Amino acid sequence: MANITAAMVKELREKTGAGMMDCKSALNETAGDLEAAVDWLRKKGLAKAAKKAGRVAAEGLVAVESAGHHAAVVEVNSETDFVARNDSFQAFVREAAKLALNAQGSVEALEAARFPGSETTVKDKLQELIATIGENMTLRRVAKLQVEKGLIASYVHSQVSEGLGKIGVLVALESPGDVGFLGQLGRQIAMHVAATNPVALDASGVDAATVERESNILREKNAGKPDHVLAKIVESGLKSYYKEVTLLEQPFVHDTSKTVAQVLKEAEGKAGGSLKLTGFVRYALGEGIEKEEAPDFAAEVAAAAKG
Repeated sequence: MANITAAMVKELREKTGAGMMDCKSALNETAGDLEAAVDWLRKKGLAKAAKKAGRVAAEGLVAVESAGHHAAVVEVNSETDFVARNDSFQAFVREAAKLALNAQGSVEALEAARFPGSETTVKDKLQELIATIGENMTLRRVAKLQVEKGLIASYVHSQVSEGLGKIGVLVALESPGDVGFLGQLGRQIAMHVAATNPVALDASGVDAATVERESNILREKNAGKPDHVLAKIVESGLKSYYKEVTLLEQPFVHDTSKTVAQVLKEAEGKAGGSLKLTGFVRYALGEGIEKEEAPDFAAEVAAAAKG
């Protein structure tokens, strides 16, 4: 049997974040081979993570990373907000956002990327983090925007650290104009997106099912009217709906007397060239995840008392 020293256990513990006894067991199982012991612990970590996979992870962080003509946003979820304040978790999310610049908006591609400073993938690194911290975590989604000329502006709301927070927004501005001015304008528009949560850039981008649902509501509200009158009501109603939910038609939050489209048009002179908003992404932490309701302990006690 190999002679397992305290120094070996300490080195393995620092390398993996696993408990002291687990590290000692791993070294015993692998005859003191450090790298084999790391793999042994990873496998053990994977087994632990599998048990946690059923838990709802709706907390965590959204991260943005910009690199001039391209930028990315990622959402990584945890079970509790406490983990979102963990330095190791924040470091993982920050690195994931940087790697997302080359992931082309694909979770699978990001998971397969090599995590910096290690020989493991992003997916396996997350599994190691799950084993170390003891909560279920998921790399939920990733998106990327890019422009040929201009920049991608970003904004993070409820920021807990540089580039990390509860809402992350990217706005793509295509323009040959002044980058400094574009950056200021882009940030203002990104803040607008964070506040108003538009569903699409313009009417053409609104999901067909959403348009049909809004049309049906208008028809039901005006049932009994002649068909030609009903058609005009639906058309007018949809125009009003688009003004509320499409970015270019919304009143600009920094100057509600103008739409975002009007602001962009007027900004061309200051930018020194043509200016077009070609896309945006808004990630709000946990949106769309069905969270488990907290248990009603009073009801549980009452039910138990009744037998």
